[in-house]
Amino acid sequence: MPFCRHQCDYCAFATWTDRDHLIEQYMGACRAHAERLAPGLASVGTVFVGGGTPSRVAPDLLLAVPAALPVAADAEVTVECNPEDLDEARAHAYAAGGVTRISLGVQSLVPHVLAALGRQHPREAVAPAVAAARSAGLDVNLDVIYGGAGESVADWTTTVEGVLALEPDHVSAYALTVEGGTPLARDRARHPADDDQADKYEVVARRLEAAGFEWYEISNWARPGHRCRHNLLYWSMGEYVAIGCAAHGHRDGVRSWTYPKIESYVRAVEEGRDPVAGSERLDPDQRVLEGLQLSLRTEAGVPAAALAPDDRAVVADLVEDDGDRLVLTRAGRLLANEVAMRLRVPL
Repeated sequence: MPFCRHQCDYCAFATWTDRDHLIEQYMGACRAHAERLAPGLASVGTVFVGGGTPSRVAPDLLLAVPAALPVAADAEVTVECNPEDLDEARAHAYAAGGVTRISLGVQSLVPHVLAALGRQHPREAVAPAVAAARSAGLDVNLDVIYGGAGESVADWTTTVEGVLALEPDHVSAYALTVEGGTPLARDRARHPADDDQADKYEVVARRLEAAGFEWYEISNWARPGHRCRHNLLYWSMGEYVAIGCAAHGHRDGVRSWTYPKIESYVRAVEEGRDPVAGSERLDPDQRVLEGLQLSLRTEAGVPAAALAPDDRAVVADLVEDDGDRLVLTRAGRLLANEVAMRLRVPL
C-alpha cells in the first residue's frame, strides 16, 4: 500500500503523498492481480499488508484483495497501521474481514525523538490504538526504531518501558538505517552512531527478555505463541507471492519484483500483462548460502559445519556452539555480519 499522508525522513520505500486520487484504481488492480494468481495457489497461510500506510485505504477496499485469494481458515493476516488511524470501527472492520494481527508504527514514545524521525503522530495516539485492536480481538505488534537524532539512552529506555506497559504480543525493534536519497541521508549530523545503537539494542534485548518475550530474530521478540509466521516464512526461504507495486515474491527458486511505480503497475494489470518488472534465479549453492545467512539471524542458527574450524575460533565469542548448531549470542547479534561473511556451504 504505497499511500502516505506524510513521508518520514528515513523512508526509502516506494511511497507517495500525492497519489490518493489513485487509491480506488490501484486497489482494483491489486484485486485483479490477486484473482489471476489465485488459481495457482493451493492455500495461503499468511498475508502481510505493508506500506506505505495501509490504514490510508478504506478497509473494504483493502480487504477485497486477500478475499480474492484462497486464504486458509487459520491464516495469519497482518495489516500495518499508523497509530492515529486505528480506532475501534476500523479495528472491528479488519477483524470481520479476516485480519488477525495489527502492526503499529510507534517508532518512539518520546516527542522530540518522533519529531527528529519526521513522524507526525503524537505519543498519546498509541495507547488508544492498542486498545482498539484489543477490542476487536486482534494480536498487536509494536514497531519501534532506535538511533534517531537527539535520542538519549534514557529516551530509548522510556520508549521500551512504555511499550512494555502497553502489553503487546510482539515487538519489532529496528536500528535506524540511513538509506540513499532520503532527507536523513543528506543530513549527516543526524546519522546514527554504531556504539549508541549497540547500547540501545542491549537495553531493549535485556528488558524484553526479562519481561518474558522470546527473542527469535535479531530485531524481533514475541510472547510465547505470537511469533510472526509471515516473517518466519522470509527467514526460512519460504515461498510467497507479490501483489502491489514494488512488491517482492519468491516461488520455485525465483525471486521477482513488480513495477515500482503505481501507474506502471496499474497499467500492466489493466492491460492484461504480468506486472513483474524483473526476476532472478539463484544457483543451488547461492540458495543454500542465502538460506544460511537468513537462518543465522534467527534463534535456529546454522549448522556448525557452515563455519570452517578456523573461522569458528575467530567468532567464538559471538556464537553459542553446542557442537551441532551455532546460534548468535546477544553480543553476536550486534556483529552478525562478521559471522555471516564467514559462512560457507557445508561440505
